[in-house]
Amino acid sequence: MKVLFDLHIHSKASADGRMSVEEIIARAREAGLGGVAVTDHDVLYQPNGTEPEDLLVISGEEFSTEFGHLLGLFLKAPISFAPKPGRDLNAPGGVRELIEAIHAQGGLAVLAHPFERERDEARLLPLAPLLDGVEGWNGRANRKHPDANAKALRFAKAQGLPLLAGSDAHLPREIGNGILTLELDALTPETVKAAILAGTGVVSGRNGRHLDVARSQRTKLKKTGGSLGKGLKWLAFAGKCAAEDLLRKGEKGAD
Repeated sequence: MKVLFDLHIHSKASADGRMSVEEIIARAREAGLGGVAVTDHDVLYQPNGTEPEDLLVISGEEFSTEFGHLLGLFLKAPISFAPKPGRDLNAPGGVRELIEAIHAQGGLAVLAHPFERERDEARLLPLAPLLDGVEGWNGRANRKHPDANAKALRFAKAQGLPLLAGSDAHLPREIGNGILTLELDALTPETVKAAILAGTGVVSGRNGRHLDVARSQRTKLKKTGGSLGKGLKWLAFAGKCAAEDLLRKGEKGAD
C-alpha cells in the first residue's frame, strides 16, 4: 500500500509553533496522510499514549547545529546538544556525537533544508557519510532561494542518500506541503524506517506561503516578549512576505 508522510512538523512546543499535536493529527487526516513526524526545535516530542492507531506519529526533534539543521527521527529519549564554534566534525560534543546518539536510539539522522540559507555544498561533504537521508523537499525552503529544494535533491543523489520530505509546517494549512510517499506492507515504525533507508520513497510538495513564515515569526515574538524594534522589523518582514506572495500569485496567473 502507498502511504503518505509529512516528516517535518512543528507543534506549539517550538518557540515559533502554534499547533497542538491533536490539531496536527486532525489536519494530517484531512490531508490524506498516513503518518507525520513531530520535529520541534530542540525539544523532543514524546508519545503520551493517545496517538491514533491509523496514523503514525513519529517522535522527532530538529537540532540546530554548526552545519545547519538536523532532524532526528524515531527518537526515544531527549538528547542534549548545543552548536559548537566552527565546523569541526570531530569536536567534543559536536555533530558526530549527536548523530551517534541518534543512531544509538535506533533513530535516523536527516539533513533538513540544507540550502535554505547557505549555498555552500562543500561544507556538507564531510557530514554526508554519517547521514541517513536528506530532506529533498521542504515546504518553506524555496522562499529565499527558489532552487533550494532542487539543490538538496541533487546533493542527496550525488551522495547516494535517501530522500525525505516535510512541510516544515508551523500552521495547520501548511501540513502536507511536503510529502514522502512510501510503499509499505504495514504501518509500523519499523517498516517506515526500513522503507526510508531503502531509498525507494518518492518526494513531492508545494511551496508554502511566504506570509506563513512571517506569522510563525510573530508567534515567536509573542512568546519571547520581543521589543518594539523587533516588532517594527517584523512588520517590514511581513510586508515583504505578503508582496512576495502577491507576486508569485500574479506569475501563476500569467502562465
